[in-house]
Amino acid sequence: MRFVEHPLIKEKTIEARLYQEVILNKAIANDLLCVLPTGLGKTPIAIMLTAYRLTKYPDSKVLVMAPTKPLTEQHFETFKKTLKISEDSLFLITGKIKPKKREELYNKAKIIFATPQTIENDLKENRISLSDFSLLVFDEAHHSIGAYSYPYIAKVYVSSAKNPRILALTASPGGTKTKIKEIMDNLGIKEVEIRTEKDADVKPWVKEKRIEWVYVSLPEDFIKIRDYLKEAYKERVEKLKKIGFSKPTRLVTKKDLLELQKKLSEEEGYIKFFGASIVSQAIKLEHALSLLETQGITSLENYFKKLFQDKTKSSRSILKDKNVEMAMKLSSHLASKGYKHPKMGKLCEIVSEELRKKSEAKIIIFANYRETVKEIAKTLSFIENAKPVEFMGQKEGMTQKEQKIRIQQFKEGKYNILVATSIGEEGIDIPEVELAVFYEPVPSEIRSIQRRGRVGRTKIGRVIILIAKRTRDEAYYWTAHKKEKIMRRTLYEIKESEMLTEDLQESLEIVPKKVKKQKSLSDFG
Repeated sequence: MRFVEHPLIKEKTIEARLYQEVILNKAIANDLLCVLPTGLGKTPIAIMLTAYRLTKYPDSKVLVMAPTKPLTEQHFETFKKTLKISEDSLFLITGKIKPKKREELYNKAKIIFATPQTIENDLKENRISLSDFSLLVFDEAHHSIGAYSYPYIAKVYVSSAKNPRILALTASPGGTKTKIKEIMDNLGIKEVEIRTEKDADVKPWVKEKRIEWVYVSLPEDFIKIRDYLKEAYKERVEKLKKIGFSKPTRLVTKKDLLELQKKLSEEEGYIKFFGASIVSQAIKLEHALSLLETQGITSLENYFKKLFQDKTKSSRSILKDKNVEMAMKLSSHLASKGYKHPKMGKLCEIVSEELRKKSEAKIIIFANYRETVKEIAKTLSFIENAKPVEFMGQKEGMTQKEQKIRIQQFKEGKYNILVATSIGEEGIDIPEVELAVFYEPVPSEIRSIQRRGRVGRTKIGRVIILIAKRTRDEAYYWTAHKKEKIMRRTLYEIKESEMLTEDLQESLEIVPKKVKKQKSLSDFG
């Protein structure tokens, strides 16, 4: 086994991998968007580039950013373990540190680890200057859109730094050329390096992932509830057609309704208020249908309770609808009888079989909603050898300290099943698991890729996707699948087009495309 050698990197801490060295060489020459599957080592590339930039510009600093505090802490610990740099010059900056103290730390630090929101605020208050920073690392760079902090920071950095270099890291930047280009433009990046698990130089480091699709059918009573809700939903969409909404009812999506809601907010008079109320009702009914089809009776019942507590006109109108009344009556009856979504029973079978074959197996289960996570954890706790625990984000009620404790307990074996919301998808150092189960497919290619990244890093892993037949589950799965194919094709097209440019041809003189021996980090030290 070969390891990276460099004066600023501790011996035998980073395994030398050709594809990482190729990407590093590109990042040395240019600002770069690096797209690499979860578990294939984006962080080592950032560490190697940090070592190179601090060697080339010894008086400079480096800033590493990530969207959440736990992920930022993770980078802080990894860099500290890997780099031959005094720990007194590495600082983890959070919003909990008083502004004056943060300013002091910025001046003392060689490498700063922070969330982008904290950096943006301190830039605006002139507590930090980026002029002396020779590298900015934007982790989970797919967030670099809209009003997020990353684009602002990149703009300030490029305009003020003496020796700027940007490295943006993500497992999945998005499914369209427009989205990918938006990320690159917002960060001032013109070049992409992409690897998928199918690339020849990556394959030796990738373990097999076995993906299985397990289908269930909705019970007759679920279908009756769905029919009632669909009728109520259809009535609202038909009313919208009277004010110019022309899309066929069966093709209307939640995205269409949200876009219409935005357009109506710009109208005036009767159309604005009538339309806004009807759209709001349609959105709520669409959500109820989605909960029924993909989550189950418990989630639907909880949502109905929220509607009763909501005093808005749209909620009151829905609750007076005869079809909705019938749906609620039947739903309440099923809830009192303990009915669950058929996916829950299938999930219990899958987990029971996995633990029967290997009692010490580690499993992660992803679900979209907090209520579903709680229901899954409670239900699985009755299975022999199952030790499930909930894992949720701050918005869902779990503090970062609690998250850290849960992950540690999962590592140590106190729990062997982690039931997670989307917080478990992105970046956080969750121990590798033998089995990942998607309680429902997600329509986002980004989230789908990140979920799968939890298995198959060092050993063969399984991914099981639960799908309710003829429901939104099927539509969401194929949406993500299609977006993922488009994303990969688009990234390769962007990369190919760049290879034809004169700028890249010049950089190829530094980093030859075909060489007998790829330059390593020590060659640049």
